[in-house]
Amino acid sequence: MTVRIVIADDQDVVRAGFGALLDTQPDLTVVGSAADGAAAVGICRETRPDVVLMDVRMPVLDGIEATRRIVAGAAGAGAGRGPRIVMLTTFDLDEYVYDALAAGASGFLLKDMAAERLFEAVRVVAAGEALLAPTVTRRLIGEFVRLRPHTAGPTPLALLTPRETEVLRLIAEGLSNAEIAARLTVSAETVKTHVSRVLAKLGARDRAQAVMLAYEFGLVVPRSGGPRHGSVP
Repeated sequence: MTVRIVIADDQDVVRAGFGALLDTQPDLTVVGSAADGAAAVGICRETRPDVVLMDVRMPVLDGIEATRRIVAGAAGAGAGRGPRIVMLTTFDLDEYVYDALAAGASGFLLKDMAAERLFEAVRVVAAGEALLAPTVTRRLIGEFVRLRPHTAGPTPLALLTPRETEVLRLIAEGLSNAEIAARLTVSAETVKTHVSRVLAKLGARDRAQAVMLAYEFGLVVPRSGGPRHGSVP
């Protein structure tokens, strides 16, 4: 299956560079590009891509609001989960990334990543995994959730079974389904079922939001120096 991609960035060189790289891969194809967030929303509505690479800061409409509108538009049109959105940023501690994840983004990447990392990231996100970038995203989630008070009162965590809670905690540590299966000594298919139930009970769009909620509701406490780092699942 070919992964259809939209690139949204206000810098011509970024759009052209990423587009040229992605089009070298037989299973990846760029179906549109946009120089601002408003244009990105329109192009996604027209082309219905699988993955959107979205700059955080853009004129007319920033990447966070564009992400929110794309996610809401897909839901309103009955288009299922809609495209997976990956935020692009120049800074490894970008204050806006937490808000982007809350808006529905599946993760984020630094613009200076290696080509192979870009290809891997697009494929991972298109396959339905969250892109919790190796050295940054979990640290960001931990940092910004630490600055925000935990949600008071009952939370959706109460709906989870003990095993589902354990699976969520391992997701938040950055483990892939295969790694969770090995840790719990169960099959990958069993883990996949647990993950699906966790997402449904939390009302989370994907694993990235599930991780964010695990921190926000206090299930996982950010460690000193940041949460566990790991490879892209």
